[in-house]
Amino acid sequence: MNPTRRIAPLLAPSLLAADFANLQAETQRLAPSAADWLHCDVMDGRFVPNISFGIPVLQAIHRHAQQPLDVHLMIEEPQHYLSAFRDAGAANITVHYEACPHLHRVVQQIKALGCRAGVALNPHTPVSVLEDIIADLDLVCIMSVNPGFGGQSFIPNTLRKVAALKELIVDYNSAALIEIDGGVSLQNAAALVEAGADVLVAGSFVFNSPDPVATLADMRQQLNALVEADAQPTR
Repeated sequence: MNPTRRIAPLLAPSLLAADFANLQAETQRLAPSAADWLHCDVMDGRFVPNISFGIPVLQAIHRHAQQPLDVHLMIEEPQHYLSAFRDAGAANITVHYEACPHLHRVVQQIKALGCRAGVALNPHTPVSVLEDIIADLDLVCIMSVNPGFGGQSFIPNTLRKVAALKELIVDYNSAALIEIDGGVSLQNAAALVEAGADVLVAGSFVFNSPDPVATLADMRQQLNALVEADAQPTR
């Protein structure tokens, strides 16, 4: 593990797996939980083969949320909607590399709105495509499943990809956080942190459990213990 790491990664439960009929209650019960961000997946049925929710739902979530909203735009032409999502409550806005032919311009637009700027990479996209922009990014979201649906199995090659991205970030002296989205659970969280992950998005694992708040607490406890062990001086 990175010997300089002293802070446990952030936890960002994905509301895509929450009960859509009770989003107010789901959002409010996470307020005192170990969640650091609330991850919101926006899908348009074009970039991905699914439609989730849009700006009015995000506004409703924001009214009841205590944590910052981490908004992941799985949509075509996201540049047309950036200010609307900021106004709806987004603290972070992540767009897909594959959806943005003018990526640098879109990243600068997000930053000008006062949001953290993130770029997501699909499983087939190598981290090397970010070489010329990594220093400008606040966040890189590695998709550890194919985007579009919750509940998918984690792609093992993600661990190698995270390590490669961490190396790129260090080489270019970037401050970008590494976020992992898809199939995250207690079974792979520690390995992801060891590879260099800074933010873990967990949807089905959290919301399909009997007690999402307790599940997040278990994840926090495990990750804190991992970081504390890493901080112990070697003899």
